[in-house]
Order: sequence, then structure tokens, then C-alpha cells
Amino acid sequence: MKLFFPRSLALAAALALGFPAVARAADTYEIDTAHTHVGFQVSHLGFSETYGVFKNVSGTLALDEAKPEASKIDVTIDVASIDTANEKRDEHLKGKDFFDVAQYPTMSFKSTKVEVTGKDTANVTGDLTLHGVTKPVGLVVKLNKAGESPMRKGTFVAGFSALGKLKRSDFGIKTYVPMIGDEVTIAISTEAVRK
Repeated sequence: MKLFFPRSLALAAALALGFPAVARAADTYEIDTAHTHVGFQVSHLGFSETYGVFKNVSGTLALDEAKPEASKIDVTIDVASIDTANEKRDEHLKGKDFFDVAQYPTMSFKSTKVEVTGKDTANVTGDLTLHGVTKPVGLVVKLNKAGESPMRKGTFVAGFSALGKLKRSDFGIKTYVPMIGDEVTIAISTEAVRK
């Protein structure tokens, strides 16, 4: 199994581009872990899809209003925080057959390119480091909303959704391919709070 990451935040950087009026040049945002979902799905023997999430995600977004393409995202995910709603499977995924969290406890995503594709959409490419391997991964990102939080006066929040795909074998996680799918779909939803 594999994820992304990339933490969906890469998306945030790209999307903010579509809303230059809301972000000032080089504003720094911190990912709100409580309102961030980094999920994935992978085929199980062709009979069903297995879904999971990584619960512990942290990182920052540097959103540049004047030069959106210069925006950056830097996210880290605690791989041991994987949750597929099955404790036995989760322990297997943490072991040497898959993520090997003892040797590779985290994965990270660092954006390398932001391409604005619409008013509130962008393609974000970045380097995903997973299982000791670094490869480029792309995300299609959408800005959901940016503005002052009605629940926290004076707090500016930007929310994003992102979708992407990757092959786990590209990162050296090949156990049971192709019975358990090689292609992994990533779905991210996140809120980031301006510092």
C-alpha cells in the first residue's frame, strides 16, 4: 500500500494561487492536523477496495500572492499512524513487507512546481520520500474556501482538497503485486491556518 502525501497540502499552495486577494505575499500557513484527512485506496485481489488514512500529519505552506508559482509546501506524515480499520492489517502494513516503519518512520512531500489551472484549481508536483525512495508525485488541487474562520475570530484559514495516484512499487513496496493493487489513489482534504 502506499500513500501520498503528500499530504494534500501541496494542493493548498497551488490553490491559493487562484485567490490572490486572500493571501498576502509569502504568508506562512500551518497545517491543522485535526482538520486534515490524508486517505488512500488500493485494490484487494480485485474483489474490493481497501481504504485507509494516515492520522498524524504536520507541515507548512508558504503562499505567495505576488508570485503564486513560487508557493511552497512541506509536509511530513507519521507512517505508523496508518489506520485501515483493522488492527491486524495495520500491524502488517507497518512491518517489513510494506512500510517498514522501524526503518522508515516518516514520509515527506516537498513541492517543486505549482501550475495554476483555473480560478480555484492547480496542479502541484512535488518530491515524495517514502520507504527510503524519493520520486515526483502530482496532485490535482482545489481551493475550497479561504477566509476568517467563523469559529475562531481573527484566524485566517485556507481549505483545500486534492487527488492523486501513484504506484507503490515505484517506492520499493512490492509485496503481493499485482494481487494487491500497485496503483494507489490518494484523496486529501486539509485546512491550513495562517500564522
